[in-house]
Amino acid sequence: MSLNLGPLFEPFQLHNLTLRNRVAMAPMTRSFSPGNVPNEKVVDYYRRRAEGGVGLLITEGTTVNHAGANGYENVPFFHGEDSLAGWKAVVDAVHEAGGAIFPQLWHVGAVRREGMEPDPSVPGFSPSGLYAPGKPNGRAMTESDIADVVTAFADAAQDAKALGFDGVEIHGAHGYLIDQFFWEGTNHREDAYGGSMAKRQRFAIEIIEAVRERVGPDFPIMLRYSQWKMQDYEAKLARTPEELEQFLAPLSEAGVDIFHASTRRFWEPEFDGSSLNLAGWTKKLTGKPAMSVGSVGLTQDFISGTFASKQAAVEQSGIDELVERMNAGEFDLIAVGRALLQDPQWLNKMKDGRSDEIDAFAKASLKELY
Repeated sequence: MSLNLGPLFEPFQLHNLTLRNRVAMAPMTRSFSPGNVPNEKVVDYYRRRAEGGVGLLITEGTTVNHAGANGYENVPFFHGEDSLAGWKAVVDAVHEAGGAIFPQLWHVGAVRREGMEPDPSVPGFSPSGLYAPGKPNGRAMTESDIADVVTAFADAAQDAKALGFDGVEIHGAHGYLIDQFFWEGTNHREDAYGGSMAKRQRFAIEIIEAVRERVGPDFPIMLRYSQWKMQDYEAKLARTPEELEQFLAPLSEAGVDIFHASTRRFWEPEFDGSSLNLAGWTKKLTGKPAMSVGSVGLTQDFISGTFASKQAAVEQSGIDELVERMNAGEFDLIAVGRALLQDPQWLNKMKDGRSDEIDAFAKASLKELY
C-alpha cells in the first residue's frame, strides 16, 4: 500500500538551485577515503543515492585547508589537487543521476587529538582550549588562527563552486569548531569572539560573510546548527524562542540561505507550548527555508545506542507525521540519514509503496559503502 508522500516530492527552488524533491541525504562521516581522497567507491556511494531518487545529497564532513581541521582517519579533504579531483568525480556522478549536491565544509576544532592526519604534531584548535566544559584539549586560537580558518572556509566554498557543486553546507553543529565558539561551555574568551551571544557568533558570521563574498549572491549557503553536542546531548544554545531568534537573526543577515536544524528526533517539540520542532521555529523566526532531520524511517534511536531495527521490515513510524508537518509548511526540506545509508533505494521504495522491501538499518552497514 502506498503512502501519500506528496509534499516530499514537490520541487524546491532557491536562487539558481532547483531540487527535484524535498528529500536530502544527511551528511554522515564514513571514513572510506584512504589518503583523504574520495575514490571510486566513494563516487559510486553517492551516485547510488542520487539514482535512488534523493533530491539533494549533502556530503560527509570534508575538511577545509587548515592543519588542525581533521580529527579522524580516512576522511576526505576539501583541498589539494587529488582530493578536489575526487570530489569533481562525485559531483559529475550525482548530476548524471539527476541529483544536486553540497559539500559539508568542516573543521573539528578541539575534537582533534594529536597524532591525526595530516600533521600528527598539530593540536586541536578551539576558542578556549576546551573540548567540553572543564575538559581541556589543544590550544586556544589566536586572532591570526581565526583569520586563517575563515580564509580556509572561503577558499573551500570557492573551490566547491568551481567544481560544479550546487551550494555548500557549513558545519556549525554538534560541538565542532564553529559550535565550540557558539557554546558558552567551551567559549570563555574575553575578546571580540567571546562573552555575549553576539560575540560568540562573530567567528561564524565572518566565515559566512567571507564565503558569500567568494561565491556571489546566488550560490546557496546552508548552515547546519544544533542545540545538542556530542559532548552533551542536553546542551542548549537557546532555551526560549526569543533566545533562538537572537541567535539566528545575525546568521541570517550574514548570508545564510538555508538553515539545517539538526535534532536527534524530528518529531520532538523544541520549546514548551508549541509542537514546532527546531527547524519549524527556525523557519518561523527567520523566514528562511529550513531543513529538519532526525531518525526518519527508523524504529530505534541510533544515538542512544541501539543500532538495529527490531524487525527486518522497516515500520513507517514517523512518516505520517513527517508528511503532516511538511504539508503544514513547518519546514521545507527533510534530511534522511541512516535509512539511506543502509538502503540507497529507500526513497524510491517509499514512493512506490514497497516499504516491505526496505532493508532495515543495521550496525554492519557502518563498516562498508553500500
